Amino acid sequence: MKYVIIGNSTAAVGAVEGIRKIDMEGEITIISKEPYHVYSRPLISYLLYGKTDEERMKYRKEDFYDAMNCKVLLGKKAVKIDDAKKEVLLDSGEVLNYDKLLVATGSLPFVPPMKGLEGVEKRFSFMSLDDAKKLESAISPNSKVLIIGAGLIGLKCAEGISKKVESITVVDLADRILSSILDNDGAEIVKSHIEKENVRFILNAKVEEFTGNSALLSNGEKVEFDVLVVAVGVIPNTGLIKDINGKVNRGIVIDEFCQTSIPDIYAAGDCCESFDITIDQNRILALLPNAYMQGECAGINMAGGKKEFGKAIPMNAISFFGLHIITAGSYVGEVYSQIEGDNYKKLFVRDGLLKGYILIGNVDKAGIYTSLIREKTPLSEIDFELVFQSPGLMAFTRRERSKMLGGVVNEY
Repeated sequence: MKYVIIGNSTAAVGAVEGIRKIDMEGEITIISKEPYHVYSRPLISYLLYGKTDEERMKYRKEDFYDAMNCKVLLGKKAVKIDDAKKEVLLDSGEVLNYDKLLVATGSLPFVPPMKGLEGVEKRFSFMSLDDAKKLESAISPNSKVLIIGAGLIGLKCAEGISKKVESITVVDLADRILSSILDNDGAEIVKSHIEKENVRFILNAKVEEFTGNSALLSNGEKVEFDVLVVAVGVIPNTGLIKDINGKVNRGIVIDEFCQTSIPDIYAAGDCCESFDITIDQNRILALLPNAYMQGECAGINMAGGKKEFGKAIPMNAISFFGLHIITAGSYVGEVYSQIEGDNYKKLFVRDGLLKGYILIGNVDKAGIYTSLIREKTPLSEIDFELVFQSPGLMAFTRRERSKMLGGVVNEY
């Protein structure tokens, strides 16, 4: 059996490990447009900050490819799939045959049209190790940095370079930072914390025009800068599947076995959609744990096993300058809130189920809330008041405790 995996990040690792659970002999080839051993993308900001190095960024040990008996083609890009011939064409001209193919191409940076952007000499994205290296080589202690986007990527970039530049200005069209994961009150707590670290925010504004190293904003303000980072967001990298008329919405459409609409082609990770159980809809969930689980599911099914991918929920665990944030699910229904200084908790309940939560500061026991969402545990079966105030296993019935701990309860 010949397995080909396009991509070399979290979903690819999951797929390799999934395949090897079923098939120890099949030939696995990984195609990677980057020249690096598989690494954890969220750590690129810590590399700039000085909290980690390239060795510790590796997502698996140095011998991973050998241990899993994989061939990896580094620095090569898949440019076309021929699903009729079951071939993948590389930019080098090489052609790879496959029996089963996984598309794990991740996301691409979204760059909105901005007048004069092409005239900005030092402009960067912040999604890859190469992006981080290029940005680091462009900044100095005298640099004034403008970041477009106050989402997760833009703020992690700000954290990474905060000690290495003179000033950082972050501009966003939204009325709050981290608008995709925080409500107004939570965003204000995080914003106040980050502003103490050499970062200035301009919200409710967009760039109307760049003139050299000057940005004219929609609120009339001008921002002078030396280095520009565009971190507005990401879009799923669906081109290879779209080009062969595979089913694509915002992301690649897959079934519960992570198979695309094209026979013997699977997809996993940020390039495809997942079924979000908190809203019962397909949506993009660009999350590292989600990517791994999808990849593993795809790998097992590619190798002839049977596994379904389910219980996907939006979830983010992140910190900025020591302030921890964990969010999960959807913010719908009745709200239960608790605010004590920088410790912020909101739980969202609808139809007797926990649908989502926001935790800032004290994030201990967040896993209990996540489990309640994933398992769709009826809140009538637990002491919800106790779980809200002080999450712990004692708030659950004996049966629920046993299920969570993997045990078996004798009903008689």
